Amino acid sequence: MWRLGGRVATLVPVGALVFLLAVLAVKAWPAIRVSGWGYLTGSSWLPGSTYGGVEKVHGVTIPVGAHYGAWPLIAGTLQTSAIALVFAVPVSILTAFALTEGLPSRIARPLGFVVEMVAGIPSVIIGLWGVLVLGPFLAHDVYPLIATHIPNVPVLSYFGGSVGYGEGLVTSGLVLGLMIVPIIASTTRDLFLQVPALPQEGARALGMTDAEVARRVTLPWVRSGVIGAAVLGLGRALGETIAVAMVSGSVLGVVSPNLYGTMTTIAATIVSQLDSAATDGTGFAVANLAEAGLLLAGISIAVNLAARAIVRRSGALGAPVGRA
Repeated sequence: MWRLGGRVATLVPVGALVFLLAVLAVKAWPAIRVSGWGYLTGSSWLPGSTYGGVEKVHGVTIPVGAHYGAWPLIAGTLQTSAIALVFAVPVSILTAFALTEGLPSRIARPLGFVVEMVAGIPSVIIGLWGVLVLGPFLAHDVYPLIATHIPNVPVLSYFGGSVGYGEGLVTSGLVLGLMIVPIIASTTRDLFLQVPALPQEGARALGMTDAEVARRVTLPWVRSGVIGAAVLGLGRALGETIAVAMVSGSVLGVVSPNLYGTMTTIAATIVSQLDSAATDGTGFAVANLAEAGLLLAGISIAVNLAARAIVRRSGALGAPVGRA
């Protein structure tokens, strides 16, 4: 009986995922028929005339002038998530080391509790902080220093240009990074606590410093788990909605020309365009949002499969204690 119940419970998440993807595919099918592969490479996001006429394209009724392309959304999603990981992973690892080895337990315990509590702060609060505090600070005091001191060479031109008013690509990535730091740091801290003391003590007995022990013993021992923690954070970053919609500028059809330009992501576009899409009597706008959701689900699944392959490969290498 218990074995049967366990098997049924195992199938529930799989069934939910299949059902979710099937519903999105059915809802998105009219948009897929009209746009085809051009949806992935196109840059325009034109709902057409809501009060004008309609036309039939590949047997689908759409508003005249409607044309959708998701490339700017895809680029914004991947760029902000990459910035978030670049920021969050080192900060999380250093935080985990501080909580497990660098600080006295009387300080590390309350700080660890605070880190876990930050993970529960609603994203709209973090987004509001990003709009009112982080974005203006970066635009006035940080971005100009970077943009004005970048050499005038083509390779580094992406770091220059207009810095805007604090809404944009880097601000969105940093906000996402702050949101996923508690997830990665808490998981990494628990992993560090599980590292056996004997290899660490042996490394110190051989004359290694604390930094060398961390680099050659602790991190290699739990590297698969750290990768898994980073994937958990990446999943949160890919699907974050409200906070990104508040700090990205929510500009459709545009790939950010530099690190500071306004843009949007797939999730932010869905939440910001859903109300207006409901006014399209043909349902074509909603179908395109469903296709965007299906695309985001596909990206998330692909990222997780790639991460699982990396984790398996890393785990197969074992725990190379003392390897440089």
